[in-house]
Amino acid sequence: MATTISGKKRGRPPGSPLKEKWGDEILERLGKGEPLMQICRDEGRPCPRVVYEWCENDKVFAARFARARELGFDAIAEGTLDIADNATNDWMERNVEKGQCPGYELNGEHVQRSKLRIETRLKLLAKWSPKKYGERTHLEHSGRVGLEGLIADDS
Repeated sequence: MATTISGKKRGRPPGSPLKEKWGDEILERLGKGEPLMQICRDEGRPCPRVVYEWCENDKVFAARFARARELGFDAIAEGTLDIADNATNDWMERNVEKGQCPGYELNGEHVQRSKLRIETRLKLLAKWSPKKYGERTHLEHSGRVGLEGLIADDS
């Protein structure tokens, strides 16, 4: 926001050329589930702080940013299915000596790594969007609530 001091404007101009150049690409990549920090690591991209400033100063961009984030969360959730369904490298050929039948054994390290990747994504989704991806809690009460028997009779 530009301020006037002794007739000269100071500060960043209202229309940021960085936003014009990179804003749409950043939103598109966010919508595909790519984290903002990773996007901003690319050469020439603004740092995350600048992107958050755009959101503070531009309500339209902020709404588009929020929508891209929601789409990105859905993309990450759908990606967990791809990880779970991909059985590539789950089995490896066993070293077989002469005269033995060839066989396969479970690659436990790969299976555990896939499990960790899925759990990490789901935990992050639960933190980022608890209403949609968090644990659902349902509180149900049955019975009566009253003060009978708790209040002493002073008569």
